[in-house]
Amino acid sequence: MKSILVWTLFILLSSACTTMQHLAPRQAGAGAAVDAMPLAGDFDNHEQVVSVGGASTSLAPPHVVFTLQSTLKADWSIWHVRYDATPQLEATWAVRRSASGNQGVSLTVYRPLVDAPAPASTFDEKQWAPLDACAMHGSASARGIRVAADAAACAAIVPGIGASASLLPIAVEREGEWLHVRLYADQARGADAREDARKIETYAGWAAINGGGPKGGGSGDDWHMNRTVRLGSEGSRVALTWRDGKPSGYSLGLERMTYREGNVPVLKLSVIDDTNGAAISYAWANPQATRIGINLGWVQIGVERVAEDGEPR
Repeated sequence: MKSILVWTLFILLSSACTTMQHLAPRQAGAGAAVDAMPLAGDFDNHEQVVSVGGASTSLAPPHVVFTLQSTLKADWSIWHVRYDATPQLEATWAVRRSASGNQGVSLTVYRPLVDAPAPASTFDEKQWAPLDACAMHGSASARGIRVAADAAACAAIVPGIGASASLLPIAVEREGEWLHVRLYADQARGADAREDARKIETYAGWAAINGGGPKGGGSGDDWHMNRTVRLGSEGSRVALTWRDGKPSGYSLGLERMTYREGNVPVLKLSVIDDTNGAAISYAWANPQATRIGINLGWVQIGVERVAEDGEPR
């Protein structure tokens, strides 16, 4: 997927005046707060990508992972964008949040001035330059943030940014577990194109696999323990290994999905055969589940949701 992105960028550099009425900023009402919704966490649009199935390459959403990190300065965050293409594309931005008129909020994106900017823990704003023409304006409240940039004004400075401009956020909605982002490159996919990314919840636990595999059932003493299983809720996969560290040929997968025409959201834990990528078996739980597991006799798994500090929730 998608050498098309490079072609897309050239088109957008020369003409990128697509309107953004679908994400036009709304005026904030009373009680809007700039710091009401934190811009931090890992977000993945796995379900959006999977749900489109066989859509054409030019219209299908790309798989994108957003990592938003807080800094010691409350109004600054670091955004890392990973775009699954061929080759894979990545970009890192600094984002400054500030109050604007009518109790609104603005997010100004900054590009790095050095090859390796300091990490979020030692953030130095002197290493970043503002892209004022691409600043996003809108509203903030206890429910979330909704901002968008002037696409035509932003287009005027894009040629000076370089290839990373394709991953420049030009509209953002943050509400609940969702982060909706319209990247500069999305304009080529239509007026409503954006990435619908959900916050990744981490599950940690264990898995035991019998040395005889499926044919071994649950008998005997030849059990191989995987004691540090760690899975993200948005399409994460981890290989099960034998006690010597070699692959067993089976993996675990964890994902949030919606079935029955979008009416039944679930958390799905799968045992996967690595030879063909097919799920041998799976268990469903509600998306808010703090624990989920499978017992097939020859393989047994148990994981529970953990907080960012690694402690169970």
